[in-house]
Amino acid sequence: MSNNDQAHTIKNYSAPKELLTGRVIAVTGAGSGIGAVAAKTFAAYGATVILIGRTVQKLEQVYDAIDAAGGAQPAIYPICLEGASEKDYEDMHDRLEETFGQLDGLLHNAGELGQRTPIANYKLSTWQKVMQVNVTAEFMMTQALLPLLEKSDNASLIFTTSGVGRIGKPFWGAYAVSKFATEGLAQILAHELDETSNIRVNCINPGPTRTQMRTTAYPAENPASVKTPEEIMPIYLYLMGDDSKGVNGQSLDAQ
Repeated sequence: MSNNDQAHTIKNYSAPKELLTGRVIAVTGAGSGIGAVAAKTFAAYGATVILIGRTVQKLEQVYDAIDAAGGAQPAIYPICLEGASEKDYEDMHDRLEETFGQLDGLLHNAGELGQRTPIANYKLSTWQKVMQVNVTAEFMMTQALLPLLEKSDNASLIFTTSGVGRIGKPFWGAYAVSKFATEGLAQILAHELDETSNIRVNCINPGPTRTQMRTTAYPAENPASVKTPEEIMPIYLYLMGDDSKGVNGQSLDAQ
């Protein structure tokens, strides 16, 4: 299959209703935007979803939506990615292992935008916050949860990337640098795990999507001119389910 054919297939992927039945999937940034929609979508296809995020009230709203739709009972795991320590992630591993035994999927969706300004004017405190949330927290959580993913017969680890994480563009600052780093982290993990585990590692570039982060980055843009998170879910279902076995080390566009 050519790259163009593969892209067409993924973007138009129609998932079987039982695709994720019996799977345990964790989603970061699950309280709003793409993360909330991904969590609800995974639940609609049978998964037990662990809702990870900073704001309990938002996570509870997603929990209630999944419950009202008849999905498997989700779990809420509040954590502040900016301030969480290595011990916090060790505790996360222990609590998830005790409750679920293993993980079949982990979607790193949480992210910090930072400033849209030239590097010359970029605040160090903002730079450090963006890199902490977008890179270091992903590294720490992944490292802590790898043993649970390794217990799955077919686990999927998905990172969220961006077009500005492939080609550097002006005024994107730490956000762009963090996404370059995310691409690198995912590639390293994909190679390291390829021969020794059942974990596949890929990146998704959502593209222009109707979220609060997009509105912050492009305040003058008409929100109706970009796709909703619901419209880009086919690629998330494809990479999280068994139909993507063998797909590893890829950085794929949702649009």
